[in-house]
Amino acid sequence: MIRRTLALLLCLIAAHAAADQPAWPGGIALIDLGAAEGLAPIVKYDGKRVLVMHRDGRWRAVVGVSLDASVGTTTVGLADGATLSFRIDEHMYREQHLKVNPSFVSLSEDDLARVGRERKIIDAALTNWRAVAFDDISLRAPVAGPHSSSFGTRRFFNDEPRAPHKGMDIAARSGDLVRAPRDGVVTATGNYYFNGNTVIVDHGQGFVTMYCHLSNIGVTEGQMVSVGETLGAVGATGRVTGPHLHFGTYLNGNAIDPALLLP
Repeated sequence: MIRRTLALLLCLIAAHAAADQPAWPGGIALIDLGAAEGLAPIVKYDGKRVLVMHRDGRWRAVVGVSLDASVGTTTVGLADGATLSFRIDEHMYREQHLKVNPSFVSLSEDDLARVGRERKIIDAALTNWRAVAFDDISLRAPVAGPHSSSFGTRRFFNDEPRAPHKGMDIAARSGDLVRAPRDGVVTATGNYYFNGNTVIVDHGQGFVTMYCHLSNIGVTEGQMVSVGETLGAVGATGRVTGPHLHFGTYLNGNAIDPALLLP
């Protein structure tokens, strides 16, 4: 994993052509689209528009690969009907067993209805599209603290299997300020059943970050934020075993490993 991550980061930094650079579920495929002439190409993957950045005189498609993507060769589509292929390699994620309040495992009908309503809000924010020019997709760390390697982990709550973990847990102290890792627009805030106090920031072209379990929220929906601006503070709200920040990063609606984007 370390070698693959290093190879991908070198591609992002040096902007080498990467149609033959394999990705993996929860990772990023960087695809060379040719010389940057005229308007940026429109690229789609699994029916969703993909971020395209301008770097070193070339267009690059930056594709977020779903955690449940099948291993093998797949394609992105261009507006003119052409396709470009890239490979998805197998990647093994570990398992994690956690003990939480039973109410977060066996939900009542009212809680299930609430989760359904909140899921629509969250999904809309995570798939928002806004035109912004990019020449890189790097992020600053939103809070200081050890970064876990929990992304992609198959989780068992009270011995019951649940969906893989779609973010990075940062072991910060309760009350530590959480700051925007780059410029963006706040597209959703709320106190959600599983995620607790949450902020979602749209950075443009389907590049979205999410911050969960906050003790408080310091921004409002529609607010423009600059890199380093306070979004809220670390807490232990929602389904947690203790104070920490759940930091999620998304490309074209798919959760990707935040470690690929941080220094």
